[in-house]
This record gives sequence, structure tokens and C-alpha cells, in this order.
Amino acid sequence: MASKPRLPIWLMGLTNSPLGISGAVALLITPQLLAAQHVPEQQIAQITGLALVPGFCAFLVAPILDVRLSRRTYTVLFSALTGIFTFLALLEIGNLAVLGWLLFAVIFAAQLSVSAAGGWLTSLVPKEDESKLGAWFVVGNIGGFGITSIIGIILLRALPYAVGAAILGVLVVLPATVCAFLPAPGPDRRLAKESFGQFSADLLRLVRQPSVLMSLVLFGVPAASFALTNTLGGLGRDYGASERFVALIGGAGVTIAGVFGSLIVPPLAKRAPPRALYLAIGAVGALFTLALIVLPRTPAFYTLAMVGENIGQSAAFATANFVMFRAIGKDNPFAATQYALMLAAQSLPLSYMQVLDGRAYGASGLPGAYLMDGGLGLLACAALVVLLMLAARRALGSTAEAPAKP
Repeated sequence: MASKPRLPIWLMGLTNSPLGISGAVALLITPQLLAAQHVPEQQIAQITGLALVPGFCAFLVAPILDVRLSRRTYTVLFSALTGIFTFLALLEIGNLAVLGWLLFAVIFAAQLSVSAAGGWLTSLVPKEDESKLGAWFVVGNIGGFGITSIIGIILLRALPYAVGAAILGVLVVLPATVCAFLPAPGPDRRLAKESFGQFSADLLRLVRQPSVLMSLVLFGVPAASFALTNTLGGLGRDYGASERFVALIGGAGVTIAGVFGSLIVPPLAKRAPPRALYLAIGAVGALFTLALIVLPRTPAFYTLAMVGENIGQSAAFATANFVMFRAIGKDNPFAATQYALMLAAQSLPLSYMQVLDGRAYGASGLPGAYLMDGGLGLLACAALVVLLMLAARRALGSTAEAPAKP
């Protein structure tokens, strides 16, 4: 049974802010600072690319989040480490050999903090509130990124540089203060005493569970990745949009769209099961992307494309959190590990679809990118619908064949 939290769910969502804040530092503020130092663009891309790696590999050490200490402790601990590494990375902005690895450490610690929080908080809310928690998790991420992207450079330029860097480091840790007002169920002490081999065997059995495997497939294919959100920021010129206009839409516009997209999910979740809702959002988003092929190339329609894609992506992320919380369930001894694993799967299509969209754009311009992204999205949704129907039919068949209890 879920312990009753002592804070509203929207405040619990702040525990996901370190990922957004650190992401803004690594992917937005650092490139700006390096560009001002006339660092070549290719070298900037290599440094920021290293910061993206933890999104795929942090889950490998996530099992530590389920043993020894409470997940609340791990949430606070790795949030603090994220803040410390953020401060150090900004101080080493001129040391490119060290900077990339510090940014790697920033995002690695943030991923573990968020994974611990995801495994912990799902045990605190009742089942009917899981969609709300999933939505506010996304709002925390988007809000952290948006606020930091607005004030980050201002702090570093208007104040003594080290002071601005320290404030940004503290900003990362600040959301963790809400953890003090929430219950902290302890870890499974049995797991802490077992051998690593037994722990690994139990974990492997967990990963093989149908609900977990289905979630990994659901997130690993581009059914609702909306990867174009990472590409459109550099395509304003195709719509005749100025750099200032692109910055405005990419800042305030995207943040507002993201919050809106996240918060429409809880009402929708009352009308559809989480996996079906996820695929519905993906299918509608794919059709929207394909419709962009025939729309005019003007700044107004650039706004429509950016806002629409970001609403869809935020709604998909919020629903994905809902799917993950539902798959984890309550009193799961591997909750944080499972959350980290599914979070990594969610990052996968964002990576390879950005590559595919970029190649399609290079070959056929905007129509090619939209066709690639929307077309593969629709195909993935259709394939998953068939897969889910077959899985449901198989489950019904197994139930029907099961012998009746005396």
C-alpha cells in the first residue's frame, strides 16, 4: 500500500528538476560559453556529445539505488553530486580535456538521482494519481531546463563568474529539499545481505517479466519519440524565421508548450489505459508531422511546428512515466533499477531518430525529415498495436486454459 505523502504531487515532481537544470548547463549554456571562447563547433559537439552518454549507460549501476540506503537518501545524495559537478564543470570551462568528463559526471549523477526518485515516489502515491506524478515529473524537467536556460548566462555574466557558477550548482540541489517532507521506505534489507550473484539472478527474472519487456519495446521503437524537437531549433531559416524569433519560440514557447502537453495527460489517462494512450499520442503526433510537409514555410508555421512537436513530446513523456510507474507497481524491490532501465530505453529512439531525420533532411530537405519521422512513427505505432493485441489474446488464452481451483 502506498504511504500517504505529506506534499502535493506537483511539488514531488520537482525531484526531476536536476535533470532539466543539468541538461540546460551541459547542452545549452556550456556550448554558448565555448562558442564565446571561439572553440570550434566540432569540438563543442564532441564535448556535449559525451554528456549525452549517461542517458544510455547510467542504468548499468542503478541496482545500487535499491540496496543499503533508502531511495530518498540516494535521491538527495546524487542531486548533491550533480550540483557539485555542475559547479566544477563551469569552473573548468577553459580546460576542454577535463570539461567533457565533468559534464558526463553531471548528467550521470542527475540520471541516478532521477532514477532513485522515480523508484521511490511511485510507492508513495495511490494508483489513481500515477498519471499526475508522471505529468509533474515532466514539468519539473522542462521547468528546470527552461528556467536555467533563461537565467544561466545572465548569472554567469552579471555576477563574478565563480559566484554565478556556485548559484547554478545550488539551484540543482535546491529541489531536493522537498525530500525531507516525504516518507522514506527503507531498502530491501534481504537484498543487501545477498550475494551479488543472487541479486543479479533476481534482477534478470524481473527484466524478463512480460510487462517490463513490453515497456522496453514500447519505448525502444520510435512510436512517440518526437525526435524532431531536437532538430527544428536549427531549421528556422527554412521558414524564414530570424535567430531572435527562433530563440523566443525555442525558449518561452517550448517551455509553455511542454508544460501544457504534460498537464493534459492526467485527464486523458482517466479515459484510456496508459499504453493505448501512449500509442494514440504517438499516432496523432505522426499525422501532425506528416501534415507539416504541405504547410507553408513561414515563421507562423514554424511556431506551429515547434509548439506542436513539443506538446506531443511532453505528453508522450508524461504518459511514458505513467506506463513506467504502472509497470513498477508498489513495493517493488528493484523499483529504481527498473525505472532507470526504462528511462534508458526511452532515450534510445531520440538518438537514432535524430540521425535518421538528419540524413533525410540532407537528402530531401524538410519534406524528407518530416516523412522519415512521421512515417516511421506511424509504422511503429501500427506494429505495436498488433503486438499488444497478440499479447492480450495470448494472455486471455492462458487464463482460459488455466485449471480451475478446487
